Amino acid sequence: MDSRQLEYFVAVAEELSFTRAAQRLFTVQSTVSAAVRALETDLKTTLFDRSTRRVALSAAGEALLPEAKAALEALDRARAAVEEASTGLRGNVRIGTLARLNLVNMAELLGAFHRKYPLVEVHVATSPTGSTGLADDVRHGRLDVALLGLPKPELSGLDVRDIATVPFVALLPASHPLAARTSGREAAPGPATGHTKPYGMPGLRLEELAGERFVDMPPGFGNRKMVDRAFDTIGMPRRIQVEVPELTTIPDYVRAGLGVAVVPDLELAEEPDVAKVPINGTELTWTLSVATAAGRRPSRAVTALLDLIGESTRPYF
Repeated sequence: MDSRQLEYFVAVAEELSFTRAAQRLFTVQSTVSAAVRALETDLKTTLFDRSTRRVALSAAGEALLPEAKAALEALDRARAAVEEASTGLRGNVRIGTLARLNLVNMAELLGAFHRKYPLVEVHVATSPTGSTGLADDVRHGRLDVALLGLPKPELSGLDVRDIATVPFVALLPASHPLAARTSGREAAPGPATGHTKPYGMPGLRLEELAGERFVDMPPGFGNRKMVDRAFDTIGMPRRIQVEVPELTTIPDYVRAGLGVAVVPDLELAEEPDVAKVPINGTELTWTLSVATAAGRRPSRAVTALLDLIGESTRPYF
């Protein structure tokens, strides 16, 4: 048994596909298959139940998986400690993030990290299913760390540190009868942060939007989950008319009269012909968190990145 065989085994176990495991490891499928067969021969057991349609872990494979991960992590830590002592911090960091996230300037953050630790390879990824996909990738070892926004009940299996919290607001076409609630806005500084929040500004309740058509992001994105849950709680499930993959495009569809929106007040500048109205009567907020896998000790490189993220952000309010 060697570390490469274990690495290939873990990749197949997480992907449940020899083809996807080979793509993930930048090699060919025959190499992965040969390594797994050699490992099975060495252990005198079958690690995967294979068929023409699916690959599944056998009972022996299930038993080996956590031990294989622990062994690879121990080897990585040992290698990193020696390399750091001789040439500086080395390693690989796979980080997942949400698209167009302004609460954390990822380009600036990772640029600073690269200047401080030039020997660490950083790989950045997003997920087509938003925070839900990023959380699953961290749980299954496809990512080392992720910036995501999910309700607390959906963060199981993760070690999470909250970075920032922002309120939800309603976006309405300027011609909408409820858009008049935007009058009388007074901006005041939020406590201890320097951000501005509207005080004395008339708002609306979620119940007032019942029956409206909505513009939102696809299922799987944390903000969509939170708003769906809030409307379900008041017994008024909503109708999604338009689904778009980026928060910044939602005002365009609202302006066109295709629906209203309830979204985190993250990156939404004042938009012409779109009214932004506070939400009253609910503690509806969106929290950005940094997550790693629970029960798995982060590598030195990941720990260094987490420290830098902590130094680069502060709560919204």
